[in-house]
Amino acid sequence: MSQDSYSSDQPSGQDPLELLQTLQLLWTKQELGKLKEEIRRGFARLEDPLAALLAMLESSSDWKGKGHSLGYCITTELQLWIKAHPAVPQSGTKLKKLQARVLGMLSQCPANLLDPLISIYQLHTADRNYLLEHVSHLYLQGNYKEAAMLSIKLKLQPYQDVEKMCTPLLLQDKANLVEEYMAEYPEVQRKLLQTLDTWCEPSFNIRDIIRPYQGLSKCKPEKLNRRVLSKLIFRLLERFNVDSALCPNVINQRHLRTLNYLFYKRFVEKTMTEENWADHIQSTVGENRWLQAHLVQSLLRHCDARGAARWAQHCRVPPEMLPQAVAEELQKLHIQDRVEEVTKANNYEASKKKDYYQLPIPRENIHFLQTWEETLRCWEKVLQAGQVVGVDMEWKPSFGMVGKPRVALLQLALKDEVFLLDLPRLLEQAEAEGEKEKLPHFIQMLYSDAAITKLGYGMSGDLSSLAATCSALKDTEKQMQGVVDLLAVDKQLQWGKDGRKVDGLSPEHSHEERGVRQPERGLSLLVQHVLGKPLDKTEQLSNWEKRPLREEQILYAASDAYCLLEIYERLCKDPESFGLGSDLTESLVGKQSKKPRAKKQLNKQEAPSPSGQEFQGHRMEPSRPPAPISPQEFSVVCDNMLQGLGRYLRCLGVDVRLLDNEDDHRKAAEIARQEGRVILTSGLPYQTLRSQVGEGRCFSVNCSQKAKDQALQVLKHFNVQVSLGDIFSRCQVCNCNKYLKVLRERMKQLVESSRRVSGEHSAGCPGSRSCGVTVPVCDTAQAGCAPHGEQEEGTEQCGAATGLAGDMALQVTAIPPGVLDRAELTDFYCCTCCGKVFWEGSHFGRVVSQFQDVLVASGDTQSIYELS
Repeated sequence: MSQDSYSSDQPSGQDPLELLQTLQLLWTKQELGKLKEEIRRGFARLEDPLAALLAMLESSSDWKGKGHSLGYCITTELQLWIKAHPAVPQSGTKLKKLQARVLGMLSQCPANLLDPLISIYQLHTADRNYLLEHVSHLYLQGNYKEAAMLSIKLKLQPYQDVEKMCTPLLLQDKANLVEEYMAEYPEVQRKLLQTLDTWCEPSFNIRDIIRPYQGLSKCKPEKLNRRVLSKLIFRLLERFNVDSALCPNVINQRHLRTLNYLFYKRFVEKTMTEENWADHIQSTVGENRWLQAHLVQSLLRHCDARGAARWAQHCRVPPEMLPQAVAEELQKLHIQDRVEEVTKANNYEASKKKDYYQLPIPRENIHFLQTWEETLRCWEKVLQAGQVVGVDMEWKPSFGMVGKPRVALLQLALKDEVFLLDLPRLLEQAEAEGEKEKLPHFIQMLYSDAAITKLGYGMSGDLSSLAATCSALKDTEKQMQGVVDLLAVDKQLQWGKDGRKVDGLSPEHSHEERGVRQPERGLSLLVQHVLGKPLDKTEQLSNWEKRPLREEQILYAASDAYCLLEIYERLCKDPESFGLGSDLTESLVGKQSKKPRAKKQLNKQEAPSPSGQEFQGHRMEPSRPPAPISPQEFSVVCDNMLQGLGRYLRCLGVDVRLLDNEDDHRKAAEIARQEGRVILTSGLPYQTLRSQVGEGRCFSVNCSQKAKDQALQVLKHFNVQVSLGDIFSRCQVCNCNKYLKVLRERMKQLVESSRRVSGEHSAGCPGSRSCGVTVPVCDTAQAGCAPHGEQEEGTEQCGAATGLAGDMALQVTAIPPGVLDRAELTDFYCCTCCGKVFWEGSHFGRVVSQFQDVLVASGDTQSIYELS
């Protein structure tokens, strides 16, 4: 910018460019003390320091740098000087010009200059309203993203209507920008979360929010449905550590889903005991009258009135909330009913013992420790060189609620006894005594001692929960030595010599001996494979924080840790009988664990099946990985929260079925069974779906990752080998893999004919968008394999259609004007199922670069755009 362009705005006094030259000389000589002194002296001689600063920044070449620059030094020094020498706020035409220059400077300003420049502006002019008006003007013009980004730069969020600013961003699927907008302001976070929660009220009509933005470009109203909003709210609650009590609607809905899940586990799947179920019902429902009403209705659906009354009594539902029939039954209940029920339950427990793994040590050798004196005796036995210790942990299932699980019980199993440490009680006791570091100290000693062999199953997940329970243990995973994670062995046992899954039975047990129980998974399956009988997992979803623990919980917790010792001993003695290498003993004993990649911690009851999906901790690669397969051999069904993942996989040639938003998760299991597909899901639905299909046919995807990273995770897990010929081999709209090739000149004829016929039909059918015009194309189109081109982004599937073979119609009017005139496009490819038209575009190169880690050379020298 020339000097003349701003000279009219400069006050009399020293010329700011002369001052800048002096400062540049001092800056070059690195005389910083003199530089700062000259800056303060120079600004004191100026009538309008802010205008002078803008002039110097506009004329200086180094102010845009991110680091320490002369522009930064001048700006920060002026900020300090103005605070000490406040100016009289300006007004009138001169101020308006100054404001416009400031806004122009801010739009180019690097992050390190933003704060001091805005501070100078506001101190100098005492005018924030102009900035707010400018942002408001951008908003009214529909530039919502630009308005939000400028608000973040200018730190205007506390002075704006957060609902008004964020609603269009959410509709445009810009949740990341919304998170950035609210990141630094707790009050803004609370206001937005409360607003989003009111949108989740059952009686709230979300269309009232969407209606003013119906003309918004790239509007995605589905982003404001209750399911998506609920996920967003929980993510924001966790990220910003906001009290979840601010969002009662989504919390109640999450509790209701937990309630329904508990009823499914108890009365449909029948894998949860009455006592265990009742503990969780009480914890979930509490004193919430709304949830209690749903509880009563669910009880009536799954039990008779007498059964509903018994559980209503157990859960202390107020009598006035009960239907008359249930209330009458409640009055008739006697204590004898409960005695008979307990007797019946005990008989059942005794009858099923023969079907499950049983502890080989007497009950008196299982010790529940709640005092530090008891724990010291435990550590004296555990911390001995050469000791082999089975380690496990239990925590209360969160059922998808906010926050990481906290360990409630730490189990340590030795050859002759098992110690169950009441971790919350021991930590509380140690803190009360002023020695809160002593328990973490002993735990770190155990994990870091290479002379003690620690056995676990999915140990990395346990250690993450341990770190969430006690911050002093957050680095335990980095320091651990002598760890054997039997999850790695489990992977070896599940893959045969040909790289395919094998049945999870021990060699001496037949299929008939399995009975009709639910298929075993995870550690239970490993126990069955190695020791002959599975674990009894009915206490897995217990409330492990409730005290006292029930006898069934104590036996379950002890079994989970002790069985690791027996598995380890059996495998070390005879690895070959299980299809493992003869050097297994050498590879297991005392080997140090490698630091695993950090992954998002999941609740143990919500984590992927330990049968090999996301094993962490001590990593022992299987002797033979899954055999490589091509995308054509791999077919999946994606749950409705993973539609982005499904589109990426389909783009790479995988046969993908996508559930619709309104579909129930269980529909995925039906499709998987009928069509032999693998289910891709995440979170709580995984627990339900994996029990309805064969082992290894349900995979839990990390929902915190982007869709592209999820696709990489799936491809690597199943060893899917993608070649260039697979990319875009399926229609991205309908999943079909059959195409017709149409030459450009013929496509021009079809488009012209379609438009002409569409115009004739439109004249006779006012208001219709498409009349399904049919034009024969079979004489010019040849069948072939899939193309590797793409549809141009932003095209719409609308307009007149052109007939394909049979009744199918080509969507030729979706081709934008000008595409047919591109000389390099000689061929178009038409999906034989939905009629979508594709052509060669730039998207192919982007996909190749995104998935180059999983691409393999196909040896095909054919052009990637040719049909076979």
